[in-house]
Amino acid sequence: MRPTFDLSFEWLHIAYDEASSFVETYGFSGNQGAVNVEGILIRPVGRPSRTLHVFMHPASTLQLLPVPNAAARLGAHVLCAASRYARNDTAAVLEKILLDLGAFIHHAKTRLGYEKVVLVGWSGGGSLALFYQSQAENPTITHTPAGDPVNLPGAGLIPADAVIFQAAHISRAQLLLDIIDPSVRDEGNPDDRDPALDIYDPQNSNQPPYSADFLAEYRAAQLGRMRKITGRVKDTLEMLKMRGTAEVERGFVTHRTLADPRFLDGSIDPNGRRVGWCYLGNPLTANTGPVGLARFSTLRAWLSQWSVDDTNADGIRCAQTLRAPLLVIENGADDAVPQPHARLIFEAAGSPDKSFELIEGATHYYAGQPDHLETATNLIHGWLADRKLVET
Repeated sequence: MRPTFDLSFEWLHIAYDEASSFVETYGFSGNQGAVNVEGILIRPVGRPSRTLHVFMHPASTLQLLPVPNAAARLGAHVLCAASRYARNDTAAVLEKILLDLGAFIHHAKTRLGYEKVVLVGWSGGGSLALFYQSQAENPTITHTPAGDPVNLPGAGLIPADAVIFQAAHISRAQLLLDIIDPSVRDEGNPDDRDPALDIYDPQNSNQPPYSADFLAEYRAAQLGRMRKITGRVKDTLEMLKMRGTAEVERGFVTHRTLADPRFLDGSIDPNGRRVGWCYLGNPLTANTGPVGLARFSTLRAWLSQWSVDDTNADGIRCAQTLRAPLLVIENGADDAVPQPHARLIFEAAGSPDKSFELIEGATHYYAGQPDHLETATNLIHGWLADRKLVET
């Protein structure tokens, strides 16, 4: 058994200049001509390292979660980096998050003295890690999906030395497409629903296990709803542009965004997940509650994060161009990420050095599963050690 370490925690603040045509985050974090981002550097006491594990999620902070802390307790140096949109992804533009992540990696290499960086993309951080690495290796994007300039070729993004894709989905847009409720007919009135597509309606004649015909109709209706929202977003942006006034952005609500038939039918993409449950608890409660995926969004954030036809952060496309070593980990009882996503990323990846691992029985958060968490942590350690990216 490997030794465990006590941990030290250090707050980091990074600021860099950025000119923005309007303020999109409340307070000091993204205005006054600069972006201010924060992170927590977690280090095992008495254990030096030349390698830093960098975690970032587009909309969350990760220092309280078990995965990065478990890595640090077993000897890794870990940076939990928060984007400018931490804990509020309403206005999140993923292209700008790449600039935030790039600032952290530059700081790690030039100020903290780390020689190697491993991007650990857990959950929503997985597609972000692939997006970052693809643009760091081969920067091409000069505009966001909304048409705003963002100079990634000129940003000097430093590629990571390896990428971990752990319990992660293909993209925020693909995940939303998988789970959005297609029964909503009126975006302004979530009670106006097509009962034939409402899987939570006990009177619905379509009950699990669902037929192939019903699933095909359901999936087509999900895509139809997504594209209808995207069309409205683009029309509104064009209307605001044509007006030529100081109004350049709007926020809006998308109701009922957690209705994947997988949650109710364990025969769909089967794994060890608990049927009738999801990572947010009761799926009906999450579908109708205020904290659902993409519940609140700006026009620009929708195109960057949630539109399957417009996002640049599609994990499969990003993985195809990757050259860095890649480890893909699927949690065998994941109750958040659809079962096929990890395998699809692995199969698409262009990395000459890529590995796939399945941890049977592991849920998304490893909640109450210390053995599975230890298995995942040791697996990553061993894979990095084989590539001389960790001290042994």
